[in-house]
Amino acid sequence: MRNFFRILRFGKPYRHYAVLNVVFNLLATLFHLTSLLLFIPFLRLLLGQVQPVDVRPTVLWTREGLEGTFNWGLTQLIASNGQMGALLAISIAVVVIFLFKNFFRYLAVVAICNFRNYIVRDIRAAVYDKMLELPLRYHSGERKGDLLALITNDMHVMEYSVMFYIEMVFREPIAILLFLGTMITIAPQLTLVALLLLPISGFLIARISKSLKRKSTRVQEKSADLLARVEETLTGIRVIKAFNGEADMKRRFDRENEMLTRSSIAMLNRQDIASPLSETMGAAVMAAIAYIGGYYVLGPDATLTGDSFLGFIIIFSQLLPPIKGFSQGYSAIVRGSASGQRLFDLLAVENTVKERPDAEPIEGFTDRVEFRNVTFTYDTAPVLQDIQLVIPKGKSVALVGTSGSGKTTMAGLLPRFFDVTGGQVLVDGQDIRDVRINDLRALMGIVTQDSILFNDTVANNIAFGTPGVAAADIERAARIANAHDFILQLEEGYQTNIGDGGNRLSGGQKQRIGIARAVLKNPAILILDEATSALDTESERLVQDALFKMLEGRTSLVIAHRLSTIQHCDEICVMQQGRIIERGTHQQLYGSGGQYRKLCDMQAFA
Repeated sequence: MRNFFRILRFGKPYRHYAVLNVVFNLLATLFHLTSLLLFIPFLRLLLGQVQPVDVRPTVLWTREGLEGTFNWGLTQLIASNGQMGALLAISIAVVVIFLFKNFFRYLAVVAICNFRNYIVRDIRAAVYDKMLELPLRYHSGERKGDLLALITNDMHVMEYSVMFYIEMVFREPIAILLFLGTMITIAPQLTLVALLLLPISGFLIARISKSLKRKSTRVQEKSADLLARVEETLTGIRVIKAFNGEADMKRRFDRENEMLTRSSIAMLNRQDIASPLSETMGAAVMAAIAYIGGYYVLGPDATLTGDSFLGFIIIFSQLLPPIKGFSQGYSAIVRGSASGQRLFDLLAVENTVKERPDAEPIEGFTDRVEFRNVTFTYDTAPVLQDIQLVIPKGKSVALVGTSGSGKTTMAGLLPRFFDVTGGQVLVDGQDIRDVRINDLRALMGIVTQDSILFNDTVANNIAFGTPGVAAADIERAARIANAHDFILQLEEGYQTNIGDGGNRLSGGQKQRIGIARAVLKNPAILILDEATSALDTESERLVQDALFKMLEGRTSLVIAHRLSTIQHCDEICVMQQGRIIERGTHQQLYGSGGQYRKLCDMQAFA
């Protein structure tokens, strides 16, 4: 329940909808109760038991006063219109009252619909904002399926839990209290019997619902596993088909699907038994009350008239649905609490890359980038050790080495994708942890090894992160990246949608779009992480010229396996096991015959 009340805090700005729901439910319940009370005079008319009352009672707000006033009005109605006319008038009144009851019930549903959807909207936005806020270190260790399940399945569960909760806390208790109050007025002895019998049903339902949270948590976990499997399949569909892996992936999916099905059946069986159980217990209680009530009507000391007893039974029958709704609402709360736990677990994840409250702005880049005694550890594994590197403004530095030597991690420290474990990364002599993250990243343009494109047009992908840019600037960036010609050959040119992940383009085309994006930003500091790795020989030649133009006079950090692409760099650093073991120009390193020379020879480059 604690998690559920935390969910409801998201509804604070929309509490007026909850208030409206309460008001409209109260009015709907009052009209419902009035329509039920009208059945008593209706029965009296049918049974010919109307006792004429010629004098209107002077005291109104008592049971006798209310009943006497109503009977006086009914006497006047019969006198004016006859018994059939009075019966018709009561029937019409019942229909009108039911019309008002359902009208207010509709307004209550509209209010609660707005309330729960605004809450879910804000929760969904909070989850998405948290996904964007969390550093790459978190995303590299978590499955996408867990996050997808949280923002879809868990949201659905929480939405309906909120709805049931409001209905349970506000509408159902209002109805129960009003019905019980009326029952006490009609037959206090029978009401006492009902109050003694009903808690038995509630106790059994509570015992069943106790294990529901555990079952619900397992269902959400298995749903996340299934979504992760689907996401993995869609991402790797090319490899799956190439290696005839359809049967293997289907077997894995079937296993996850079967486990989710079993968990769902187990949870729903527990959830669904609450409703028929409460209904059965309610019927048993009603049968007991009917038997006991018969004594008060037919016994030697009859204290209850037949029509009042039938009215009591009608009202008591209407007491059971709110109690049933109460049990269903409690089950929904338990499920919502399980999903809420997953939500707050995510929101509680600490962002290890935080911007300090007194972070300073950066107006521009004027001097140099420096890695000073930098170390970085991932969990307990050292990745970088004692890195010392200075990149003066306008100079280019290349990082080379075998895979796993720490090149990409080192480049990721500069825009604060990660924070150093020890030492400092400085821009113009200022620790980057002391400056605004947005300002820092605004200085940089990054072209990654895998071009990350979005399901949008070519133009919007190039202009990503640079809103309001002119079409002419987009075209100029594409020309520099040697992408303009192939873009014009697309069916709609720059307005062509390139599909999910840019899959409608070739690898080389995607990479050139990524390079055009970096060109358009015109960054002071450029990071190229295997920027030409996805290019064929012809495309590489086209892009090399563009890169040389883009790097000219620009501060840049270049990571490359193809050593032919970094000959022009002002300094080349050879990395091995997280350390810089050699540094110098291409000629110096090649002439020294060290690790760099070995790398060159392996690529047949001399």
